[in-house]
Amino acid sequence: MSFFKKTIRDVPLSGHTVLVRVDYNVPLAQDGSISDDLRIRASIPTLQFLLARGCKIVLISHLGRPEGRDMSLSLEPAAVRLGELLEKPVVFVDDITGDEAYQAVRKAPKEGIVMLQNLRFDPGEEADDMDFAKGIAHASQADFFVQDGFGVVHRAHASTHAITLQLPSVAGLLLEREYTTITDVMEDPKRPLVAVLGGAKVSDKIGLVERFVQLADKILIGGAMANNFLAYKGIAVGKSKVEADQAEVLDAIYTAAREKVGDAVDDFIVLPSDVAVATEVDPHAARSERKVTEIGPDEQALDIGPESIDRYCRAIEGAGSVIWNGTMGVAELPNFAHGSARIALTLATHPDITSIVGGGDTADFVLKWDAKKGGSFTHVSTGGGAGLDLMAGKKLPGVESLLDAS
Repeated sequence: MSFFKKTIRDVPLSGHTVLVRVDYNVPLAQDGSISDDLRIRASIPTLQFLLARGCKIVLISHLGRPEGRDMSLSLEPAAVRLGELLEKPVVFVDDITGDEAYQAVRKAPKEGIVMLQNLRFDPGEEADDMDFAKGIAHASQADFFVQDGFGVVHRAHASTHAITLQLPSVAGLLLEREYTTITDVMEDPKRPLVAVLGGAKVSDKIGLVERFVQLADKILIGGAMANNFLAYKGIAVGKSKVEADQAEVLDAIYTAAREKVGDAVDDFIVLPSDVAVATEVDPHAARSERKVTEIGPDEQALDIGPESIDRYCRAIEGAGSVIWNGTMGVAELPNFAHGSARIALTLATHPDITSIVGGGDTADFVLKWDAKKGGSFTHVSTGGGAGLDLMAGKKLPGVESLLDAS
């Protein structure tokens, strides 16, 4: 599809100061270092495009969920890492709207890069506060705003909405690629389309499951999400994580599925037949495998089992397109990452399959698993909630507020 908003290719940016909203909400290790720099690396094509046109760049982002000025969530490590990747100085400023930020931008050379402090240190960010947006626009001295933080465009915050009322606003290359790649595979997939859905909650993904009931040829359910489906079917899942009050939602999902495929519903929405269990979520917990009908009262299902892994991988091998959102178990624990690792391996060894990996935990897992840092898949999305909303067919406020292509 052609993108319906203006991008950095469509406006005369050369020689101007440009404010860029990136998504550097990166995972941090216990020592405060960046444990996965995918989102920083993903922003580089847009930054290189602007630098090649002589732009001065001012970067804004958030990191984590700080309560006020929590310096453990400073963006300074992101500025350091970006400088390493670009092999170019990145000036970090511990300020967002004040004179320190203004002076740093003013003094920055042509083709210089300045990164401002964590937007969420100011409550005006999440409040979509117009005065806060005006302060950012003033401090940045920007002529244009570029939205390239795909992971945040499902929210109407000051850096996704209010700022677009202050400056001419267009999409960056990452945002354009994320939007068109995901939309293309949802609207015109190479068939069969197989959806692999996991993670913790049905409630987080109701819209996505409902959309896949309409669009997919097969849906494979894993992770804690599968516990809800199994419990709905009357299977005792021990102490496995199950959400309350989801029966009505699951009724609607199965009703829609039956309308589509009739009595073949269990071949369409595929649930695990066996699982890996433990009595607690612990790095040292041993992996035991059970039929789903044999889960003990004190046990928790923490991964799909070998029989289910084989069935799921066979279904994936026959696919034209696969959208994977949500790990198959507690994949941060090696004993319970078997299902997720086998699905990753199946996709990586079948490059003819269009493979879209989305969701923060799933992307984090495959990036750690993949020696090619995501290159084994067609597309590893940088957006969690934004990707979910886009796949579910919802409008994204941070995209809708950009200048129309027409």
